[in-house]
Amino acid sequence: MKIEWNRKYTTIAVYAVLVVIASLVCYNILHNFNSYKTAFRKLIDILLPVIYGFSIAFILDPVTNFFEKKVLPKISRGKISPKWNKGLSVLLTYLVAILVIGIFLSVVIPQVTASIAGIVSNLSVYWGRVSEWINGLFEMLPKEELFQETLDKINESAKAILETFYNWLSTSLPLVFNVTKNLTTGLTNLVLGIIISVYFLVGKERFFAQIKKFLYALLPKDLVGRLIDITHTSNRIFSGFISGKILDSLIIGILCFVGMSIFRMPMAMLVSVIVGVTNIIPYFGPFIGAIPSALIVFLVDPIKALWFVVFVVCLQQFDGNILGPRILGDSIGMPAFWVVFSILLFGGYLGVLGMFIGVPTFAVIYSIFKLWTEGRLSRKNLPVDTKSYASKEHPLL
Repeated sequence: MKIEWNRKYTTIAVYAVLVVIASLVCYNILHNFNSYKTAFRKLIDILLPVIYGFSIAFILDPVTNFFEKKVLPKISRGKISPKWNKGLSVLLTYLVAILVIGIFLSVVIPQVTASIAGIVSNLSVYWGRVSEWINGLFEMLPKEELFQETLDKINESAKAILETFYNWLSTSLPLVFNVTKNLTTGLTNLVLGIIISVYFLVGKERFFAQIKKFLYALLPKDLVGRLIDITHTSNRIFSGFISGKILDSLIIGILCFVGMSIFRMPMAMLVSVIVGVTNIIPYFGPFIGAIPSALIVFLVDPIKALWFVVFVVCLQQFDGNILGPRILGDSIGMPAFWVVFSILLFGGYLGVLGMFIGVPTFAVIYSIFKLWTEGRLSRKNLPVDTKSYASKEHPLL
């Protein structure tokens, strides 16, 4: 007897089965969440060298492209084969990276270490000097009763803040040396990551071609095309933001060191490293770096700390209005509100790393959602520009 299948009810039955299976999978994951979490962490630990390798290759890829597409073709005038061109480009990239790291380790690290050791050993001296300076400042002010009460409260608050910072500094700075020791345990993963990054840079075209081949075999052609477009957009946003932000922060750190050296401010190298590293974080980075840096300078020389604040404000204005836009351009393509939102969201879950990668990650999500929205509007023969949806009473500025 031949069974006559009803296509409509068969489709309904298939969807019902899929919903039941998805519900069971979700229930199992939620019920055994800790087990899955432990397994996921173990998987991350195992794949850590691969993650390191991909991250290193992603950061160095613009340098490799620069040598491969601009430098070597001009030098060889097209006479070198593509294979040798690729190999020499990767080799030159790592030579440049080794040179930069070598300069950093030989020049920056010793001075930073010496500055930290100096602060730790002379912390009580700095604290006494700051206390004397504050007491001398208040003795110079008028002695009216009401005014004096207000000054006493301000003095107590200032001393409380400085004492809290003193205690934090006393307990935190020695941990730097312990952290340095603990970093040596990840040396094996780092070395493996560097080796894997070479394979990524040399064979990235083959890797991408193999992934596209697999996707075309698995998914519909139109869907693969959209996925490839999203991948290109993500790569453009991430590479533009990360490389641009690193270059921008490096320049700001150098300018900070030069300026502090000219004005003879203390702890120039340590403070410049803090300002440069924290500048990588958009919007909040300058404040995160400026506050502890100002307190460090204040411990050594309270008067110069005031000039340091003025100097950092001018430096950050230069970065925000001139240098940053010139380097980054419109690599994010996202309104300022969503930049702050992404920093708060990802920073809340992933800490400092989330504050850094949150902006390009959310920019990718924002661009995908924007493309999807504009595609839906186009199919409905509706305008895609935002101004068309503003009211006459509340026009867009």
